[in-house]
Amino acid sequence: MRRIDLNCDMGEIPELIANGTQEALMPSLSSVNIACGGHAGDEHTMKSTIEQALRHNVSVGAHPSYPDRANFGRLEFNLPPEIVAETVLEQILRLAEIATQCGTKLTHVKPHGALYNQAARDKDIAKAVASGVAHWSRDVVLFGLAGSPGLESYRARGFTVVAEAFADRRYESDGTLRSRKRENALILDPAEVARQAVDIAARGVAQTICIHSDTPDAPELAAAVAKALREAGFEVSPVSRVEIPGIEKQSSRISKTR
Repeated sequence: MRRIDLNCDMGEIPELIANGTQEALMPSLSSVNIACGGHAGDEHTMKSTIEQALRHNVSVGAHPSYPDRANFGRLEFNLPPEIVAETVLEQILRLAEIATQCGTKLTHVKPHGALYNQAARDKDIAKAVASGVAHWSRDVVLFGLAGSPGLESYRARGFTVVAEAFADRRYESDGTLRSRKRENALILDPAEVARQAVDIAARGVAQTICIHSDTPDAPELAAAVAKALREAGFEVSPVSRVEIPGIEKQSSRISKTR
């Protein structure tokens, strides 16, 4: 059976912990990426999210960003590479310490928002992200946008790399994510989200698929995706169990996915 990881960005909005949204998402997921203080998150949200993930046997990873809580990490910055590396390292260390207290370890790192998008297209930013992670550990997986040059930069630093695609976001014709500032950037229909996820998985252009916890009705969307993937013959598995192909397959575009 083919395997694919289903991940979710979490620990960003305290209300989603308090109202049960995060807990409701967990049964559909295999990995979570936890905000660690840059754009969102504090000791309580990090600890609570890790504990939820452990209850559902879900892998835990770091979700570092630009240090920009005012804009939720979605504003692009022009920071020196050493500053980018430093803030990535600081955020990972913060989450890793709490993970250790909870009796677990981080398995992966996925940048957030503007940092993710800039790293996807700017090799210098990607190298800075990789440098920050490397100062902590090389024994984790780095997530990056499928088909992006950033994946090569991560790999060049010796990391295992996983190409990521999005079930609840629309793409432009060049394979980049549609800006959230544009109309219809999000896909909100469970059937359409599920179709996009299955198409991504079937074409083999990514090894992990993301659902955002702050997308409206995220638990329903994630459940639809997980169900559709299983019915299509995929096992939803943590990234540690997913087959990771070479760069040739990872560089495939997903621009036709809708």
